[in-house]
Amino acid sequence: MTEPGATTTNYAGDSAHVGVQAATVHGGVHIYSLPADASPAEKFETGVSLLDGGIPGKARHLIHEAVMGNHIGNKVCFHWQLALVSGRTPHEMPEEDIALLRQAPFMCRVTGGDAWADGVNTVRRLLDSARQPDADLRPLLKDFDGLGDPQRAMILRHLELFLDGPLKDQMWHRALQSAREHQMADDRADRVWKFFEPKPAPPRTRAPRPPEIPVGTWIKAVTATLVFTVAVLHIGYLLARELQAFALLAYLLSIAGGYYAARGGLEWRYRAERRRAKDEEYGLPRARTTSAPSGGFANRVDQRFDYYFAKYVPRDTSRSAWLAETAGIRKSLRDEIVDVYREQRIGVEKINWLIRYRVSDVRRRWENGTLWNYRQELATPLATKVLTILGLAVLAMGATRAVGNAMGVAPVSAGRSATVALMAGVIGALAWLRIVLEHRRHAADEAESTQTLDDCTAAYERWREKLADTPSDPEMAAWLDRDRKVLLDEALRHYGLAMSDMIAYAFIEARGSRARRARVRNGPWRYTRYQLLLFLLTMDGVRQLSVELDFERGTFHGWNRTNYRYEAVAAVRVHQADDDERRFELALVNGEQIQVEVMTSGMEELEMDEAPGVVSEMTLDASGIHHTLHVMEGIAAEGKQWIAQERRRKGERQFAM
Repeated sequence: MTEPGATTTNYAGDSAHVGVQAATVHGGVHIYSLPADASPAEKFETGVSLLDGGIPGKARHLIHEAVMGNHIGNKVCFHWQLALVSGRTPHEMPEEDIALLRQAPFMCRVTGGDAWADGVNTVRRLLDSARQPDADLRPLLKDFDGLGDPQRAMILRHLELFLDGPLKDQMWHRALQSAREHQMADDRADRVWKFFEPKPAPPRTRAPRPPEIPVGTWIKAVTATLVFTVAVLHIGYLLARELQAFALLAYLLSIAGGYYAARGGLEWRYRAERRRAKDEEYGLPRARTTSAPSGGFANRVDQRFDYYFAKYVPRDTSRSAWLAETAGIRKSLRDEIVDVYREQRIGVEKINWLIRYRVSDVRRRWENGTLWNYRQELATPLATKVLTILGLAVLAMGATRAVGNAMGVAPVSAGRSATVALMAGVIGALAWLRIVLEHRRHAADEAESTQTLDDCTAAYERWREKLADTPSDPEMAAWLDRDRKVLLDEALRHYGLAMSDMIAYAFIEARGSRARRARVRNGPWRYTRYQLLLFLLTMDGVRQLSVELDFERGTFHGWNRTNYRYEAVAAVRVHQADDDERRFELALVNGEQIQVEVMTSGMEELEMDEAPGVVSEMTLDASGIHHTLHVMEGIAAEGKQWIAQERRRKGERQFAM
């Protein structure tokens, strides 16, 4: 039953391999969304987008509604024809759809000879020729090859399952050639990853803490200053009254010395406190008594910082040294991000760019030797220290001489004023010191925050510019369609089959291991890695191939092949769990179970105004599950008799068309 050298496989879905992965929903992209009062033209355009996105079921419905709303013409007819046949074989079509396919050119009033009319006529001729295996195909194929894009490319993509016989081989050859030529087109390798990046949240920085100056401090400062001024003036008055010129000069010099001492001392104190605060901020953090709840926003920010600091290790630096010496910076940045974004209902995925930038900025400053520059910048200059000390010396000597002379004139009065001046001066100096330091601290914090915000804004704009050419969902679908064709060709060549040798084939697409996922609004999930399951139905039985697709690079990995007879298929079904998990299950008579999780639990994550069930149905429609179920359920029910029944059904449908 199984070919030599191949591995039998029980395909558990991606949930068996990966934990919780972040999902991206491009909520601002509305190519698959319609307002409740949508016009026929809007329904048609959305239907075309769905068709391009590989979601033919919904596309058929909307384009049909547009036509019934009298939105007609050559272009409409062409897309309607393709929507009716896309993703299914003739015997999968209900009778009413076959009738619509025949009547489409008349209902849409196809006229003239533009490119869309040529496309309509070519589709009609291809469908007619599929019923005539002995017809001369050369004129038809010549006309087809003369079609321009996008008509030619769309026919190759959507008519794939509908043709038969020699025409099927000819069209397959053209489709495969186009798929190989364009598999990595449009800078796919450099753009696919951008689809899985969310729209970045703008940068925010923590607002500087405002100056914390109690009212009592202001009262002390003002009151003490007034009292000090009165006391100082009284001592000066005593000296002037007695014409103590030398003492008065010394007194004035002491006041000047006090001014420069206060000015230098203030600068000295500010620099020392600012440097100490920075050292505490960037120093080794205290161990947290409690950790952030697992899975919460803060915990995910922790993980991102840990990841990027471990990844962005500076040149010529060991990871252990880097992580140890930047632990304080890492905690400071982490706390800031958590603080400014926690209440904004922003997922960590939207600020990954910011975390990455902040970490890379730390690495850059480490490498160029500026990470600890604040220690030099905040070091107190020697001139400031000298000025402060000299000012204090002049203050002390001048004040001592002046007060001594004043007490010789009026001992009680001068002594009282000197005592009051000393007490008021100390109280006022301490109060003003706190006030000025708080204002300078706030000004420095604000300047630092503004500079950080400017730098982050520049990085934000660079990141937005980098994401400007994010591929659209239809582009992603087109690349995936080409990958499927390349894989199908690999399978045909492995088994030595031509396309016309196959009775039928079917794909299932599911999320691969360690895959990121993303979607547009109301669109299907797309993945960075796919698990592709291919069934080839031949005269000898079923050829089953499973492979993992690296979607960014367009490469296949982990090939598994299994062969079995038609009679070996015991049951086929799709299991739907309460959490909307959808699992394709194929049971063989020997007890082997083949399972693929097409929709894993939690994937029906809705944006505002998205209807329940829309995302899962879109994903299932795009995955190929409906066609695969139709084929495999027929085999499970009829066994090898399915081949004869299939041929009979094809003949009946071809005659009907």
